Amino acid sequence: MTEDSRYGDDVGVVTVTYFSEDTLERFLETLEKATEREVEVVVADNASVEGALEEITRPRANVRLLTIGENVGYGTAANRGVAELDDRYGWIVVVNPDLEWEPGSLDALLDAAERWPRGGAFGPLIHDLDGTVYPSARLLPSFGRGIGHAAFAKVWPGNPWTRQYRQETGTPVERVAGWLSGSCQLFRREAFDSVSGFDTRYFMYFEDVDLGDRVAKAGWQNVYVPSSSVMHEGGHSTSQASEKMLKAHHDSAYRYLADRHQGLAWKPVLAAVKLGLKLRLKLETR
Repeated sequence: MTEDSRYGDDVGVVTVTYFSEDTLERFLETLEKATEREVEVVVADNASVEGALEEITRPRANVRLLTIGENVGYGTAANRGVAELDDRYGWIVVVNPDLEWEPGSLDALLDAAERWPRGGAFGPLIHDLDGTVYPSARLLPSFGRGIGHAAFAKVWPGNPWTRQYRQETGTPVERVAGWLSGSCQLFRREAFDSVSGFDTRYFMYFEDVDLGDRVAKAGWQNVYVPSSSVMHEGGHSTSQASEKMLKAHHDSAYRYLADRHQGLAWKPVLAAVKLGLKLRLKLETR
């Protein structure tokens, strides 16, 4: 945090829920051991079983429930949760509720922030229940990498475009990435606010890619911190993805590319991309 920052040094945690009653309690329990600092938690609830989240949050003095009342999407709900925290909170964690913190993992992210004064976003190593490490720090998608990854990832997982994009290069090391998985990030509040947080046009998917790109363009760094480790409970499997979710993914992918390739010269390319995404959706949902 810079000396002239308007923010204090407190830590706020925002988690976006959507029928997350089964995982939220474990999330909050493990968070208690993730840091030695006092944290304020905002549960931004898009939808839940009536009364279920109140039972979980009410006994905890440091947890407040923000009932949104409709599914406004991940980024919009996260922004509303952050807005609940006053200027004492100079560090903001935005995180999924189906995640379990490992002891000291949040403190490890805060320690990394001291090493990276231009770091705006910090992401931990994320692993699945079986220990498999998820590639959560990646390059920004380009047309070449994006098309190669989209075309071959399912049928040829080890293709060079996917390997380059996912940045799976052996032992994880602390480094700057193009973007970090939105399932768990620590933000320097100054950096988050400098780009107005998540772009609310993204209902779900690519909101983290877009944010990482804008954070970097604003002069901050996205830093991967594998010394911090968390477990995401099946959060990255798309094997059970509904047609609606797949369509949202493809719509967001197109929006991301279209925002960054404007002008007449790009229109034929974008038209081809839109057609390709439509065909891919048909193949994946048939």
